[in-house]
Amino acid sequence: MPQRAGEGDKDHLSSFGGLAALSLDALSSVAYGPEAIVLVLVAAGVSALHLTLPITIAIVVLLAVLVISYSQVIAVHPDGGGAYAVAKKNLGGPVSLLAAASLVVDYVLTVAVSLAAGAASMASAFPPLGHHLVAMCLIGLIVLTVVNLWGIAESARALMLPMLMFVMTIFGIIGLGLARSHPAAVVGTPAPIRATEALGVLLVLKAFAAGCSALTGVEAIANGVPAFREPRVRRAQRTELMLGALLGMMLIGLAVLIHRDRVVPRGGVTILAQLAAGSYGTGWAYYATNIVVTLALALAANTSFGGLPVLMSLLAKDHRLPHVFGLRTERPVYRYGVISLALLAGLLLISVHAATHRLIPLYAIGVFIGFTISQTGLVRHWRTVRPPGWRSRALLNGIGALMTATATVVFITTKFTEGAWMVVVAIPVMMLLFTRVQDYYEAVGRELGVGEIPGPPRATTSLVIVPVGDINRLTQRALSAALALGNEVVAVSVHADPRQSAEFRARWERWDPGVRLEVLPSPHRSMVQPIVAYVVAAQSSDREVAVLIPEIEPRHWRYQILQNQRGLLLAAVLRARTDAVVCTLRYRLASR
Repeated sequence: MPQRAGEGDKDHLSSFGGLAALSLDALSSVAYGPEAIVLVLVAAGVSALHLTLPITIAIVVLLAVLVISYSQVIAVHPDGGGAYAVAKKNLGGPVSLLAAASLVVDYVLTVAVSLAAGAASMASAFPPLGHHLVAMCLIGLIVLTVVNLWGIAESARALMLPMLMFVMTIFGIIGLGLARSHPAAVVGTPAPIRATEALGVLLVLKAFAAGCSALTGVEAIANGVPAFREPRVRRAQRTELMLGALLGMMLIGLAVLIHRDRVVPRGGVTILAQLAAGSYGTGWAYYATNIVVTLALALAANTSFGGLPVLMSLLAKDHRLPHVFGLRTERPVYRYGVISLALLAGLLLISVHAATHRLIPLYAIGVFIGFTISQTGLVRHWRTVRPPGWRSRALLNGIGALMTATATVVFITTKFTEGAWMVVVAIPVMMLLFTRVQDYYEAVGRELGVGEIPGPPRATTSLVIVPVGDINRLTQRALSAALALGNEVVAVSVHADPRQSAEFRARWERWDPGVRLEVLPSPHRSMVQPIVAYVVAAQSSDREVAVLIPEIEPRHWRYQILQNQRGLLLAAVLRARTDAVVCTLRYRLASR
C-alpha cells in the first residue's frame, strides 16, 4: 500500500519539528533585539525611549516582508540554499559567491554568539561559573554536534521542549505584564543615563539596525528545505509563517511593555530580566525564566547546524567547495558540514575567550547581506518570469531590499572599528576560496575531458607486484589474489643480509608457488625505497603495473597500531612517486 506524504520519512522534519530545529535562533533573538534598540536610543536620553515601539513596529513590518519573501524563495528553490540559490539563478556568479560567503560567516557567528550569550547568562546567575565560560561553550558545542551527527530529526526532538518553554515564558511575561497596572518588582541597580548624542535620523537608523539583530535566523528555513518531510515546500512555508507570527507577536508585546513601563537599562540585569521581574516578581518564576532564556540562547546555535551543512552541500555540487561536503550519511546528515561548523565555531570561541561583547559587533552583517541579495534576486526573478501580480511582488521585495540594505550599511559603518572590519575582510577571502576551488575542479575537468567522449579502452598487459616478507597464509592469499588480477605476477622481497636473502630464496623454491621471486638488496635496511625503485623500473607505456600490498586486519581496532605501518608507508610513497595502481588486500584475523 503506498505511503501518504510525509509517512515513512522519520529522518526528516515536520513543520513543528522544523520550527524547533531551524527557528530557535530567530525566536530567542527577542532576548537581545529589543534591548539593542533601547541601548542605542538611551544615548539621546530617557525621553528618546518612546521611539522603541515605533522602531519595533518597523522591524516587524520588515519581518513580514522577509517571511513572505522567503516563502517565495522556498517555492522557487525547493533544494534549499536561500539567498545563494536566488543569487546564482538571477544575479550571476560573483553575487552568489557574496551571498554564500556572507551566510557561512553568519552561521559560524550564530553558533559562537548563541553559546557565548548562554554561558554569560548562566554565569550571571551563578557567578563562580564566570571563570569557565570557554569550557561551558565547548561542552555545549560538543553536545549539539553529537546530536546533529545523530540526525536532524533527533535534534528537532531534543529542542522541541526548550523551544516550547521559551515561547510560553515570553508570552507569559507579555500577558502578565499587560494584565498588571504597574511592574510587580524592579531588579538591577540604577545606572546613570546621560544624553551623549542628539536625537536625529542617524540615531534612529542605528536603533533600527541594532534591533534588526532580532531577525537573524529568519533565512534558515529557506536554506534547509531538503531537511523537511514531503511535501517539503508546503511544510517549509508553513514553518516560515509560524516563525514570523510568533516572532512578530513577541517583539511587539515586549516593546509595548518597555514603552508603557518606561524600562531603562539598569546595572547587572538585561531588559528582558527586568520585564520578567515586572511580570512574575522576583520569586521562583523569575529565576526559572532566566534559566529558560539561558537554555534557549545556548540551543539557538542549532539553527546553524540545520542550515549551513545544506548550504555547503550546494556549494560542493557547484564545485565551489570540496565534494566531500556533498556527501550524506544514511540518517541523512551532511556529516562533514556539521563537523566543519563545529570546528570553526570552537576556534572562534577560543580565540575571543567566549566574550560575547567581542562577537556582537561581527554579528548580523552577513545575514543582512544575504537578506538584501535574496530580495534583489527575487525582484529580478519576477521581472523575468512576469507571473500574474508580479509587479506587487517585485515592489514588496524591492522595499525589503532597500530596508535590509540600509540596515547593512548602518551596521558596517557604525560597527566597523568595533570588529566589523573582520567580517568585511573575511567575506572576500571566502569568496576567493570558493573561486579557487571552482578553478581547480574546472582544470581537473578539462584534464579528464569531462563532457567529451573519449576513445575506446586500450588493451594492455599487466604486471602485479606483491611485496612479501615471509612465507605464510597471508602470502598465499596475496599471491592467489594477484594471479586472479593480472597476466604476470612477481613477488618482491627486501633483505639487508645476503645470508637471509639466500635462505629465503631456498624456502621459496621448496614451496614453489608458481610465482617468480625477486629478492632486492637493501644495504640501508629500508624496505620502501628498493620496492619503489623496482616499480619505477617496471613501468612502461605498454604495460599496467599494479602493486598488491597484503595487510593484517585485527579483530579489534585497538590492535590496529600493532600492524601494517610499513604497508601504509609503502602505499603512500608509491602513490606519490609512481603511476602504479596501488591495492591493499586485508587478511582478517580470527583471534588475537
